[in-house]
Amino acid sequence: MIKLFVGLGNPGTEYEATRHNAGFWWLDAVARELKVHLVPEKSYWGLVARTQVNGQTVWLLAPQTFMNLSGKSVGALAKFFKIQPEEILVAHDELDIEPGQVKLKKGGSHAGHNGLRDIHAQMGPDYWRLRIGVGHPGEKSEVIHWVLKKPSPDHRQAIEDSIARSIKALPQLLAGDMEKAMVQIHTSKPQRPKPPRPTLTPAAPLQTPAPPAIGVED
Repeated sequence: MIKLFVGLGNPGTEYEATRHNAGFWWLDAVARELKVHLVPEKSYWGLVARTQVNGQTVWLLAPQTFMNLSGKSVGALAKFFKIQPEEILVAHDELDIEPGQVKLKKGGSHAGHNGLRDIHAQMGPDYWRLRIGVGHPGEKSEVIHWVLKKPSPDHRQAIEDSIARSIKALPQLLAGDMEKAMVQIHTSKPQRPKPPRPTLTPAAPLQTPAPPAIGVED
């Protein structure tokens, strides 16, 4: 089962609504679902919540080290409580997935994500990742500016909707049934808005032609 849920982001109000904080948004949704509150914990350089699910301790962690040092926070908590990499799920923003989509995977490279890079350095690559699509700016040189900016209202709504759908797999994640969790997450598609119903304009009444005028001779 997943014993440690991690959401990645940057602390501070100036970053709160930026794409790079999608992992924080997801973790907040998990906290609401489990009815727990994240509180500062200096020992783990993050905001932490602890609860019990089916007799098993479950941790929530939002590192407050800034993204590039996320592994410092994750490694401190995981190593102290002997949580194995395969028992950790890290939620993070994903450039290669469109807003509105979420993907679950285990292991693999960090693909240049600095938060994952630091966790790799502390824990190795064999943890689970929940990849929350935020889209790509199209130019590699624009990536840093892209992730540190707020998404458009439409993109923010799509991301929020994808988070809400992925939370439905929380029971499977907590039970360690990762295959079912993956099916739940990957087959849950965003609802397409229904096209507006056409407005029918009433037909104009038929005009009866007037009879031709009849001339009168003097």
